Formats: sequence, structure tokens, C-alpha cells
Amino acid sequence: MGIRAGAAAALSLLLTGPAAAGPALPEIAGLPEVVRPTADFSRPEAYEDNPGGAATGRHPINTSVFSHPSANLSFERQLDFKVGDGIFRKLWVSAPSSTRSSDGLGPLWNARSCQSCHLKDGRGRVPTPGEAAVSLFLRLSVPPETPEQMERLSTLKAAVIPEPTYGGQLQNFSVQGHLAEGTMEIAYKEEPVRLADGTVAHLRRPSYSIAGLHYGPLHPRAMMSPRLTPPMIGLGLLELVPEADILALADPEDQDGDGISGRANRVWSREQERVMLGRFGWKAGQPTVAQQVADAFSGDIGLSTPLSRDPWGDCTPAQAACRSAPHGAHGQGAVEVVPAMFDLVAFYSRHLAVPARRNVDDPQVLEGKRLFYASGCTACHRPKFVTGSHPARPELSGQLIWPYTDLLLHDMGEGLADQRPEGLADGREWRTPPLWGIGLTDTVNGNNFFLHDGRARSPLEAILWHGGEAEAAQRKVVAMSRHEREALLAFLKSL
Repeated sequence: MGIRAGAAAALSLLLTGPAAAGPALPEIAGLPEVVRPTADFSRPEAYEDNPGGAATGRHPINTSVFSHPSANLSFERQLDFKVGDGIFRKLWVSAPSSTRSSDGLGPLWNARSCQSCHLKDGRGRVPTPGEAAVSLFLRLSVPPETPEQMERLSTLKAAVIPEPTYGGQLQNFSVQGHLAEGTMEIAYKEEPVRLADGTVAHLRRPSYSIAGLHYGPLHPRAMMSPRLTPPMIGLGLLELVPEADILALADPEDQDGDGISGRANRVWSREQERVMLGRFGWKAGQPTVAQQVADAFSGDIGLSTPLSRDPWGDCTPAQAACRSAPHGAHGQGAVEVVPAMFDLVAFYSRHLAVPARRNVDDPQVLEGKRLFYASGCTACHRPKFVTGSHPARPELSGQLIWPYTDLLLHDMGEGLADQRPEGLADGREWRTPPLWGIGLTDTVNGNNFFLHDGRARSPLEAILWHGGEAEAAQRKVVAMSRHEREALLAFLKSL
């Protein structure tokens, strides 16, 4: 059997065969015809309705549609998923407490559980005026000032230098007896954008400040950048996209002259103790799901884990009372999220299923897909990959997936710039976010907040904010007729 026929047969077995995924198929991962963007929009592509391969979830479309396990998980591994789900939902309490498996919150924190930020495993929301933010928070950092800080950044041992008093992010809650760091405040300025058919869209440009700083002033050169929590689906699949396939899409000097560069972020892995490709986070600042989980436990909830062992979380040396407060790490060398719990949360996070596509054969959706491709959107939102192999993750290995991302950094223009570097990402660059599940945002979370700070209230507003490398595509959308624009949005709704 030829390699092309063998790849097709293997894909057919994986995507339509038994529930348990077969062996990894590294021989198909590099086949360009498998992942090349289509030029035929007369009908859906084979397997297009299975964006997560054999792991795709097929469940009723309701608020829980992001919360199901990979469809090909065995019964035994579904139990691990469910226990991990329970820990993901767990509300942590301050120490000391009689519930010793649940204490250690804070002392400074943004949320009491993982679920509080990723409600129903979906994306966060922008707080209403006067409401305390939970799933939108401010990252903080400063430029390097010492040779040691410069060395840490240049060797990628650190992606940023935390603000010396307030740390890596602003915590707006605290346990009893401690003061929260402050309150994020947001002000918006409306900006109209006229589309070619006469429709006027209204964008909102945010500005951020902090009120009630309780530990003194910020560093005079402090940089702030808001972060909205993204959806959790498909993370384990993205983790297994071969690095070579991602790097093959990078064109940092734009040698092909298409106006799209794409750069890889490189970040330090505490698991591997080496520099790795960044894949996760708004600026691709995390190399693995496990490290993303560890930093969320530490920064958001104030909990220590095997990969982030400080029991005080993000408290800095300038916050002495916070560092000396009681914690929930019981025993020498212990952590608050013990290894078994931590591994189960990482397992859960890796195996949240991507829901099946809807309406893939609808004529309007197919026309919208054609326009998406013709506008150049796929230069960054790459439709397809084939995942590599991992012996402990057979369900995620060798899968044809449709995430619509290249996992690379792109200059998105001054309108979206936060002017805050992170690793190799500069202040205008953002990782291409996956689009799978975007059409179910309102169903799961009851809102349509998009982009890194939730400023966009619809997919159209998000598109209209695109600049820099994406400006040419944005202009094509602005120039569309109403019929064309509605088709494009119908395609995004189907993802």
C-alpha cells in the first residue's frame, strides 16, 4: 500500500473506527496533502465534522458541551477525568483548616477554584461596572534593571520580570487578615467603524488602571496587560502537534512576501529544565499543559504544586506578612496540591473534548468557509494538523484535528498592542488563538467576549480589531457585502 493510501486508511480507522484510538501515525504527520488547506468549497472535507479527531465529543448542545471527556477515553480513564473534574471545581479555603486537603488558599488570590475562571470550561467574562473581576485580571511586569535580570531574560530562564511589590499579576481578593492588592478598573471609549454596505460597527477601546493599591505604589516603569481566561477544550491535542510542523509555518523575515511572518515563542520548561516551544497562553508563554496548570494554581489561587512550590503563590518579598502566613502544605517538602491531585487536573485539562462541528454542509457555511480562506485568514488560523505520538496519551495521538491556529506569534498592530514583552513575544505580538468552539461561546458562557481582554463583543468586532499582519484580511472583511459577511459569520458560528 502506498504512503498516501496508507495514511488515508489509517485516518479512516482512527476517525470512524473503534472508540479507542489506535497507535500513533507519525508517517502521516508530515504529509502536506493531509493538512493542506482545501481549494474545494462545494462540499465539506472528509472528517471536517470531527475537529478533535476520534476524541471529538458528540453531546447535546447546552451549557455543558465543553465539559465532556475525549470520546475515545476508556471507562477506567474516564474515572480519572471525573476525579480531575472534581478537583478542578473544588473551592479552596484558607489555612489552617480542618479540611486539610482543601486548605492553602492565597493569602492573595483571584479565584477560589479553577472553575471560577473557566466557567463550564469555557472563556471568562468582562466584569460589569462595580463588579469584582474574577476571570479577567492584570498581568504585571517591569523592564530588566540588573545584570541578573537581563541574564534571566536573555537565557529564557524567565519570560518577564515581575513587578517588585505586586508580583506577576494583580490579586484583587485576600484571605481574612490580609489586604487585597488592589482593584482593576476599566474605562471604554467607543469607536465607530463603517463597513462597505453602510453598516456601522461600534468597537470599544479599553484603558486600565488600578485603584486602592494597598502595598505602596507600582514601580514607575510597571507594565500592565489584561488577560481573559480562554476555553479549555482541545489543549491536550494542541500539546501533541509536532514542533516541526509548527516551526515549518514560521516565516519571521516574511521571505515569501505575503505579509505574514509568524514567530515561535521559546520559554523555559520547569518540567524538562530546558527551553521549549511556547504553545499556550495569549502570548504562547507556556510550553506544556502541566506548567500552565501549575502557574494558574500559583498565580490565581495561591497554591503550591510540584512545579510551583511556593505556598504563598504570587506574594513578593515586599509582602512579608503574606509570605509568613499559615499555608496548607502539610509536612516537610509537601505542596498544597499534592502530586496525585495535580496530575489528575492536568489529565482533565488535556482531555476536555472539542465538540463536533455543526452545519458543515450548509451552503451558507460553505460559502463563509470559502470567504474565510479567500480573505487570507488561514495564513494564521491554519485549519489542520495531525498530532504526534505520546505513549501515555494514546487517545490524543495520531489524530487529524481542525483547531484553526498555527500556535505562532503575529504582530496584530497598534490597536491590540499591550507594549508588554513576554519571552520572545514583543508588545505587539499575540499567539493565534484556536477557533474551535468559538460558535458555542454564548451557549456555554452566556456572553461573546473575545480577544485577550474581552473588548470584542462578537466575532465581527474581534475581526475588526485585527491589524498588523492581519490588516489585509481585515480590510477584505470590511469590504464584504452584507450577504458575504453573514456567510463568513455563519462559518465561524459552525466551528
